[in-house]
Amino acid sequence: MHRDPNLVRLSRDHHTGLVLAKRARELPGADPLIREQHWTEIQSRFADELEPHFQLEEQGLLPALSAAGEEALVERTLAEHAQLRALIGREDRDAPARFSEALTAHIRFEEATLFETAQQVLDAQTLAELGALHEQAARPACPISSPRPPG
Repeated sequence: MHRDPNLVRLSRDHHTGLVLAKRARELPGADPLIREQHWTEIQSRFADELEPHFQLEEQGLLPALSAAGEEALVERTLAEHAQLRALIGREDRDAPARFSEALTAHIRFEEATLFETAQQVLDAQTLAELGALHEQAARPACPISSPRPPG
């Protein structure tokens, strides 16, 4: 699938999601201590890497799609985001497997349907604005500067 350059960052974030889904899928058979440690790591990475992805979609892409009349896709995406947020917070034994399955299905939906629809229904200016929003979000909040020599 050819991805509009303005949606590439969102699409690339999905690689992280698939890695986390794979790791979560492997947990049910693990030793309980290892399972707990790895699930905690997956939860942390979700918060640091996927939650910002969800927020970026919710602040830019989904409102643009809603304005273009794609309410059903927006509602489905928001419902899946809510489901994934709930699953990542659970501690029961089957949570990792359920999270893995839901995340993998969500990524497939976004790649095949949500992003494809966005490329078809959003005009070039809207896509460019989304690209600028994604670029701004990718920049560090506080740029690292090199230390100044003693004065």
